[in-house]
Amino acid sequence: MDLSDRAVLVVGGTSGIGRELARRFAAAGSTVAVGGRGAEALSALSDEGFGTFAVDVTDGASVARARDAVLAAYPELDTVVTMSGVMLLEDLRDPAHFEAARTTIDTNLVGTIRVIDAFTPHLLERGAGTFVTVTSGIAFLPFAPMPTYAASKAGVHAYSEALRAQLDGTGVSVVELVPPAVAVAGQEKANPRALPVDVFATEVMGLLARNPTPDEILVEGVLMHRWAERDGTYDDLVAQRSQALDMLLPGRKG
Repeated sequence: MDLSDRAVLVVGGTSGIGRELARRFAAAGSTVAVGGRGAEALSALSDEGFGTFAVDVTDGASVARARDAVLAAYPELDTVVTMSGVMLLEDLRDPAHFEAARTTIDTNLVGTIRVIDAFTPHLLERGAGTFVTVTSGIAFLPFAPMPTYAASKAGVHAYSEALRAQLDGTGVSVVELVPPAVAVAGQEKANPRALPVDVFATEVMGLLARNPTPDEILVEGVLMHRWAERDGTYDDLVAQRSQALDMLLPGRKG
């Protein structure tokens, strides 16, 4: 993918990985717009020179309004990155977890579909373009304290595979970004194993710049997750990661 002359929309780009990738696309020479919910964050990004658009991916009408505004301002749009997501802990012994599950699915999976549906006609009409979907290493190696997050990201992976197949031959490609744990500035101590966001973004942009661009953007730190079943490490790694349940479910047995 040529990163130097694209028109990019990063939905969910007001913080974290999305914001860093928006800045990297801009630094590479692309025109970049950012969509998100936080008015203060959008204002700050506007001050940096980004086009900014309010959008709530859980609201179909909001997505449609944002699409219309984006395409009016950037009719040459050729790349849509769907970054919006939430990560919520859930105690599955408590039925009250359902609200967290519903929020997670509506944001991570259905929100991704809403954004893709909104921009598919435009990219098909252009006959060229790219969707970048965002999953997670947890889609391939579940993390028990976040069960619906894992399910939602596994769903985005499957949807990305199907979307790629259906768009084959149209000129519109589908690239799946699969992050491991990534620590944005100031969060490094929360998970010492997490990749600093700048290190992650540098590796991602290098992979995106390859020609042909890989269907899956897999940084070195996520390979153990992505290929755990193939490598025969899946059961041991799931059991190891499930030890984190001691924090969520004190006094559990097993």
